[in-house]
Amino acid sequence: MVSKLFYKTLYSFGYLFSLIPLRVLYLFSDLLYFPLYYCIRYRRKIVRKNLVASFPEKTLRDIIRIEKKFYAFFCDYIIETIKLFSISRKAMMRRMKFENIQEIEEVFASGQSCSLYLGHYCNWEWISSLPMHIGKECKCGQIYHALENPAFDRLFLKIRGRFGAHSIAMEDTFRTIVTWQRQGDLSIVGYISDQAPSYNAMHYWTNFLNHEDTPVFTGPERISRLVNAVPFYTEIERTKRGYYKCRFIRMTESIKETPKFSITETYFRMLENTIVREPSFWLWSHNRWKRTREGFQARFSEEEQQKLTSRL
Repeated sequence: MVSKLFYKTLYSFGYLFSLIPLRVLYLFSDLLYFPLYYCIRYRRKIVRKNLVASFPEKTLRDIIRIEKKFYAFFCDYIIETIKLFSISRKAMMRRMKFENIQEIEEVFASGQSCSLYLGHYCNWEWISSLPMHIGKECKCGQIYHALENPAFDRLFLKIRGRFGAHSIAMEDTFRTIVTWQRQGDLSIVGYISDQAPSYNAMHYWTNFLNHEDTPVFTGPERISRLVNAVPFYTEIERTKRGYYKCRFIRMTESIKETPKFSITETYFRMLENTIVREPSFWLWSHNRWKRTREGFQARFSEEEQQKLTSRL
């Protein structure tokens, strides 16, 4: 009962606040920046540590400049996510552009489904508007990890589904896609795969943003291979405040003919290039490198390590 009441209160507040025009909401973003950065200092140590380690060639002045731009953008991200409560379809289509949709449609025409590889870059929440650009005969899904607070979890599920996207729990991904296939439905499923996997889910390491032995998620590649989905990298660019464009880059012509882990490696190389080009739009507040190969080795025997790293 308390959780339900809390959800209704959150939703009511979020919806009413989102009715304010976005140009006015950005004033709230500007006001939020100062206390978040200078007073609360939200995850400042993690952000600074990540930036310094990722860009050793940059001066402290450059690092601080990127850091401040990140916090300013993060405030915009919060406001833009709240705007999802009420933004119209027309306004969303004007602010979130998708280029080369025809490449996705060509894959569908061949009878195959698609996998979209994303990062926590620019406003990834607005990618949930993609179903407005895809035919209704195709399912659009986004993988999510349930939030600890049930009210917030329900809230995010609601706003992420406003434009027709299906939110799929991580553990239900393969089952859901196979069910769609059996029903004769093609699908396009988005995976945000740039965060740190748990030790039990570590199967592959790569060099990412100057961090050797970065453990990465390989589940999206494993599922894409199992369902023979065509993988696309989703490159997002912020053209100006409150406006984004997204371009789909096909990562291989035939996923089944590529070596194991090659799609995962390609994804991280592409994401790294995107981040290096404009670092301030990536989620630096995430403690991305908190789990290490040393920690992995300390938890498992050599036989267990070999089993984990021998499969996707």
